[in-house]
Amino acid sequence: MATIEMWTLSVATPPSVDLSGFEVEATDGKIGKVDQATHEAGGSFIVVDTGPWIFGKKVMLPAGVIRDIDPDTETIFVRLTKDEIKNAPEFDEITYRDQTYKDELGSYYAGRPSRSGN
Repeated sequence: MATIEMWTLSVATPPSVDLSGFEVEATDGKIGKVDQATHEAGGSFIVVDTGPWIFGKKVMLPAGVIRDIDPDTETIFVRLTKDEIKNAPEFDEITYRDQTYKDELGSYYAGRPSRSGN
């Protein structure tokens, strides 16, 4: 997946839909709920509160890893496994909007195999 596409939502979702509070599901199970979502052109992402799954940490997922969004069940499905998400660069509340962090995160997720069939 190209770095530019990594930050672009490829799933049809009206910008008026607030994804905050939606459940997030990896290819192998639920990981938490959306704490924050952006609709920035070429820079969209979600921040997921993982709750007890990884000891209350948050993770940032670029919009390009989102496989599908089900507004009826308020669930976001991503193309990643729990381990891929757990091993991602650590989320930092202060620097997560910095380009350096986004570049590091984008490079990490761009190296993951595409699971478009899942």
